[in-house]
Amino acid sequence: MTTADTQALLADLSARLGPDRVIVDPAQLITYEVDGSFDRGHPDGVVFPRSVDEVVQLVRWAARHQIPLIARGSGTGLAGGAVPEHGGVVVQLGLMNHVLDIDLTGRSAVVEAGVVNLIFDTRVRQHGLFFPPDPSSQRTATIGGNIGTNAGGPHCFKYGVTSNYVTGVEVVLSDGRIIHTGGRALDIPAYDLTALFVGSEGTLGIITRADLRLLRDPPAVRTLLAAFDSVEQAGKAVSAIIARGLVPATMEMMDSSIVRIVEEYAHPGLPLDAGAVLIIEVDGYPESVGPQIAEIEATLRDCDVREVRVAQSAAERDRIWFARKSAAGAMARLAPAYYLVDGTVPRSKLAETLAAVNRIIEADGFRTGHVFHAGDGNLHPLILIEHPSDRALIARVLETGRKILEVCVAAGGSITGEHGVGIEKRAFMPLMYGATELSLMWDVKDIFDPTGIMNPGKVLPPRDEVMAGLHDTQRPQLGRVSPVVTATEALSESASSAPALITPESAEEAAERLRDLTSAGQSVRIRGGGTKSALLPPADAVVSTAHLSGIRVLAPDDLYITVGAGTCLEELQKAVHPYGMWAPIASPWSTATIGGTIAASLNAPLRMRYGGLRDLILAATVALPNGRVARIGRPVVKNVAGYDLPKVHVGAHGTLGLLCDITIKLTPLPRTRATLIAAPRRIAQALETGVQLAQQSLIASAVLLLEVADDGRWAAPLPVSLDRRPMTLLVYTAEGLAEDVAAELAAVRTVLRNAGIPALQIEDPSGSDLWGAFLSAAQPDDLMVRIGVTPRDIGALLQRAGFGGQESYVADVAAGQVYVRAPAPHPDDAGRILERLRTAARTLGGYAVALAAPARARIDRWGFTPDALDKMQALRRRWGADGLLNPGAFLV
Repeated sequence: MTTADTQALLADLSARLGPDRVIVDPAQLITYEVDGSFDRGHPDGVVFPRSVDEVVQLVRWAARHQIPLIARGSGTGLAGGAVPEHGGVVVQLGLMNHVLDIDLTGRSAVVEAGVVNLIFDTRVRQHGLFFPPDPSSQRTATIGGNIGTNAGGPHCFKYGVTSNYVTGVEVVLSDGRIIHTGGRALDIPAYDLTALFVGSEGTLGIITRADLRLLRDPPAVRTLLAAFDSVEQAGKAVSAIIARGLVPATMEMMDSSIVRIVEEYAHPGLPLDAGAVLIIEVDGYPESVGPQIAEIEATLRDCDVREVRVAQSAAERDRIWFARKSAAGAMARLAPAYYLVDGTVPRSKLAETLAAVNRIIEADGFRTGHVFHAGDGNLHPLILIEHPSDRALIARVLETGRKILEVCVAAGGSITGEHGVGIEKRAFMPLMYGATELSLMWDVKDIFDPTGIMNPGKVLPPRDEVMAGLHDTQRPQLGRVSPVVTATEALSESASSAPALITPESAEEAAERLRDLTSAGQSVRIRGGGTKSALLPPADAVVSTAHLSGIRVLAPDDLYITVGAGTCLEELQKAVHPYGMWAPIASPWSTATIGGTIAASLNAPLRMRYGGLRDLILAATVALPNGRVARIGRPVVKNVAGYDLPKVHVGAHGTLGLLCDITIKLTPLPRTRATLIAAPRRIAQALETGVQLAQQSLIASAVLLLEVADDGRWAAPLPVSLDRRPMTLLVYTAEGLAEDVAAELAAVRTVLRNAGIPALQIEDPSGSDLWGAFLSAAQPDDLMVRIGVTPRDIGALLQRAGFGGQESYVADVAAGQVYVRAPAPHPDDAGRILERLRTAARTLGGYAVALAAPARARIDRWGFTPDALDKMQALRRRWGADGLLNPGAFLV
């Protein structure tokens, strides 16, 4: 298409939307040639939509004429993600800037893509909540841009990145179709497509709105600054703090060079003779922040700290943070431009990585300073550029950046922790991923953007290069042959009544077996501990993860563990417990495997404290039915290199590939855990009080309502005075620092006392223990149903569900989930009960899925049609051998 043709089309679009909403003037377009990177492009026009309907019109127009579309927020990105490299139309979403809803009960919000991060955070703080992702560009960056790059910020160490706070998105695809992924009802039965869009940099579609998760704003905060002789000493201090079981809100570091530069620029009073400076901030209840600071200060002195300054006022705290936030301005004073490198390494390797980075920069003849997020290993060398118009010099700087990122990847890290790939790093993607992994990302791109008009050329290296590497890859080699049965024997036994059992001992062997089976048209059932397989139909062969077990890597200093998928949760916890760590995962069944728990996305109530399973998975090794092995993700908290493939396997029920090993985020064991069990007089009172408690919670790991019928199926130990049938209980568990737990439970007791509800405090069982006991008490012929709605609708759900006299349930108030157990109903009654519960959920925009049912019951287990079911099916066709892998295990 010629420039004249494009200009004519844009004139037509301007006539439809209005001339003030379409920019074609060359002078005005200059602003949109760049973002915060060094890359440039030349847009043909810029369009300012005001609604999703206008975005749909624009996309359909672009699709008809094959015009590239580049979604843009405030243009603060640092990797060229919003640069119109191939021309086309920039879709400026700044006018779609409305906060559509704030749900105080469920701690969630719905916002349009153009809402500015800081404006949104300021607004929700007025309600006692906050939005944790806080990138340095927070004052101008939009939520849509944060989602596009999976932005981070100083609070990532404790609170995580943007993907941990996006539960659903509204997206306009390249054909103009609107889809909604996820939502405010948690654990919707669908592939986690939301995870693919977060961090996709606009390459899969245009995100127009998002469902966001919020947290309670901690009521108190304290900040200190610590000076050390070296970065190595400061790094050891960070590890020592974590080893004490403390989780500061932030741990930021500056090296000696940036300390001098900032002091000369802003005069904040930094110690000029320090080799490194740490800024540490803690939050929590007022009763805990003082003891936290005191313990951290004592730990720092054990680590040979030179100086500690504890902020005694808001003004002193602001002065400390002013020093950290002055780094960019200080560097700009020394040179016309600088290049901010963004790489991540496991935290224990920060010092050695920094030394290697300094050697590279010195050898290449550049000046630099370092600021970095010490808690999560995110490095940010700032390389000064004397002549930014010198393209040869810029090329040299970028080559230095490549060398730095090679060091990060060699240390087990990522080429980008929070800035994204964009144009800048797409050529570096093969540093992290092989042809198999990159081809899977191209599959995702092709499925969601088959015409290639969505931000073309970003994130992924050219398809031809990837496919050439894929075809050149050698056939995977076998590990040790399974002692149970080989794939050849399995094929010869396909006509027998019992399915063949295969137990591979490596990911390579598993991939080879899957390929042999599926290429012969054999269906394959994946089996972990067998705890969630009651409703699965038979298959020609069973692949067991029994020999894909054990601890592969244990890195307590870096807060992660890699285990075989067939490892039992109890084994994992025993391995990390001596280090004062745990994986905040619970299962009702002692024989449940890590792989099975993650594949089913079975989240315990403690996710309200630590996040869901999707938030704990850092990396995975997956055996694919085509015989290849994909190693996706990285053992670091911050990694935004490409599409987030590990999360897609969470809740996929093994239909996309066989999880072989999984890397899981660890956290320090809570120092104290206590539970209040209350006995309300009425269910309505219990629910009203539970909702109130969930709203004010800061460190709760469960807020449950239990209604247990007199069916004799309850095995959890309870205080004798409460162990009666039937019973209505309100359960509240808090865990963390002793001071925080005491403060929180005191507030809970006040609420209960004002409501006239008696309560007992116990150490065990916890709320998640009681949830697990309820599920594990189910018998083979029971009907077990999981219902999900938005948390604020849980009361309406309980009213509409019409529970019978023998039906028991556990309501996870904070998550909006209700687990219902009907003891041994007649098979026909099971279907009617399920439909009654499902109807109640659907009227509230939720869902109901059957976890277990009588053997002869004929039910639709899922009863749910995701918005993007066809995209899910396309993914399964690409990756899951067209339905032969775990058939019937999921709704696809």
